[in-house]
Amino acid sequence: MFKKVISTIKVPLSLERTKNRTLGLQTPNRVVGRYSLLRFLGVMLLLFFLNAPIAYGGGSLSGQEIEELYTQATEYFHQAAEVSESDPAAAEDLYTKASLRFERLVEEGGIRNGKLFYNIGNIHFLLEDIGRAILNYRRAEQYIPNDPNLVKNLSYARSIRRDKLDINEQEKILQTLFFFHYDLPTQTRLILFGIFYVSLWVTAGVKIFSRRPFTSWGLGVSLLFTLLFGGSLFMEARQVNLIREGVIIDPEVIARQGDAESYQPSFEAPLHAGTEFKLREERGAWWQIGLSDGRSAWIPAKSGELVRD
Repeated sequence: MFKKVISTIKVPLSLERTKNRTLGLQTPNRVVGRYSLLRFLGVMLLLFFLNAPIAYGGGSLSGQEIEELYTQATEYFHQAAEVSESDPAAAEDLYTKASLRFERLVEEGGIRNGKLFYNIGNIHFLLEDIGRAILNYRRAEQYIPNDPNLVKNLSYARSIRRDKLDINEQEKILQTLFFFHYDLPTQTRLILFGIFYVSLWVTAGVKIFSRRPFTSWGLGVSLLFTLLFGGSLFMEARQVNLIREGVIIDPEVIARQGDAESYQPSFEAPLHAGTEFKLREERGAWWQIGLSDGRSAWIPAKSGELVRD
């Protein structure tokens, strides 16, 4: 029911082109030892798909309730678009109503859909809530990482958040050495892994019947790149479950040296909405977070949300 309904959503504009113009909503669409190694590499591809996030249902809402919520949300959104210039206050109220209904589809309807999270992110951006905009763009990124509009909007939202944090030196070295892991989209790495994996089988077969040097070179090159791209995909799938990332959603929060208000602040200035972090430890109502520049601190758990629940 939901898939049928959601297909009517329109394609969005890019936030990078304009902040003040109204965005539309986007539609969801898109030798024994040698052969043992080959089979192992093939399993990498399967593991990647098994660990990749997918859309699913199973919430408490019925199909009719989901349809009604979606219809109401889209109506409120379009009404807000019509009055955004003439009556900003009314537009803000309508955008908020649209956002609440889309979020109910996620929380109560059990819907996990890249386009849905993208739409929620767009609405929060229009409401100037950078923290929740980046949070929902990051959630959408789990499902549609190569969507050009999402890539542009997330990049733009990050560019206007208040906290500008550098990447620590260790991370910079890793990004330089393993540039293909960080710079190439998942889909591209998956295609390259498939090409070199097939090439590995072909050259292995040819080598059985030929002892020419080029077969050894071809086998070695194919094996090298199969391992590189296969390892990259495998680590990405593993990181989804092992590394818990989040975003600060409060306008600002004082990061502290321990898990209580009595501890001294960790930094001279507070952290602001949109700052991304990695969750290191949970202790009651407090989280210890790690920032991209290598620093760590404690914040109230209510001040942030995790990208992946």
